[in-house]
Amino acid sequence: MIHKYKWNVIVIGGGLAGLTTALHLASNNFSVCLVERSEYPKHKVCGEYVSNEVLPYLKSLRIDPFTVGAKQISKFKITDTNGDPITATLPLGGFGISRYTFDSLLFEALKNKAEIIFDTVEKIIFEENQFRVTTQNKSVLLADFVVGAFGKRSNIDTFLKRKFMQESSPWLGVKAHYDYDFPDDTVALHNFNGGYCGLSKTETGTVNACYLATFKSFKKYGDIEAFQKQELSKNPFLDKFFSGAKPLFERPLTISQISFQEKKPVENHIFMVGDSAGLIHPLCGNGMAMAIKSAQFFSEMLIQLFQKGEFDRTAMERQYASQWHNEFDERIKTGKFIQRILLNPYLAKAGFAMVKTFPSLVPKLIQKTHGNPTE
Repeated sequence: MIHKYKWNVIVIGGGLAGLTTALHLASNNFSVCLVERSEYPKHKVCGEYVSNEVLPYLKSLRIDPFTVGAKQISKFKITDTNGDPITATLPLGGFGISRYTFDSLLFEALKNKAEIIFDTVEKIIFEENQFRVTTQNKSVLLADFVVGAFGKRSNIDTFLKRKFMQESSPWLGVKAHYDYDFPDDTVALHNFNGGYCGLSKTETGTVNACYLATFKSFKKYGDIEAFQKQELSKNPFLDKFFSGAKPLFERPLTISQISFQEKKPVENHIFMVGDSAGLIHPLCGNGMAMAIKSAQFFSEMLIQLFQKGEFDRTAMERQYASQWHNEFDERIKTGKFIQRILLNPYLAKAGFAMVKTFPSLVPKLIQKTHGNPTE
């Protein structure tokens, strides 16, 4: 059994939220250990569009996604299941970048500032005011604080007996990159029966196609190729895309059991960031920005309290949970509202008709699922 010395913070999970938290704290003289199960670089199921609201914060961490070719995005296009389009200008704009590159960019900035262990966490025990984290390779890691950044659904959630794990989720996510002529400055959302598909350019010039579908709509077709050809392609825009686009992955990446049920930002004294704390519907295109923002205000809170010498754990947990809810509850609520409309054919038809009559509604809805830029 390998015993490591005690860190100020152990971050479990090396996605955007985990990497950003670790980088922020390590850059401010915290001893940090990041535990991630697989090495970089790697692809992940993700929409790969990020709101510009996080750019000032990334700049403060000396992270510039445009140095690796991120695409500036300013336009939004959405179609109903029949392919009827609505276009709008994004209020803040955003950028397109693959998780393969974005995660690697953060990892390269972090690797000489923190301990990074590639392993799978099996247990997290809090006792005598400290954490003991046990990994699959039998390492035992100690820390004052643990940050949970283990994503949408994890074996750790099961170990912690988190409530949302007790119920199955009907959602399936599919993602792949394609060679296709698509505008650099646009993110598109195309609806189909039982789900929606996002399209946007990545830093390499390839198009990321990522869609969310109910398992009920998917299972009658049996496989991804049949589902795309027979269901997604009922939308003329998606038919044109999947007919003409050249797949660049050997096979699409998939993820199942995506849960949009409520989660707690703090559980078992673990501070949850990113999707571990809560998940906005992907149709809002803002999950990556929310992950980074949650890392920001957790890190800022911890740094401020360390500077003051205040370590009231209960007060810290209340403060973080309150800030998380204040920042994200309205966004998530709006996302659920939009999804309910889009997945109901009658409501979707009425909704599209209303937006065509009052086009200013689109930017207003986008603003309700996005935040403001903060330093």
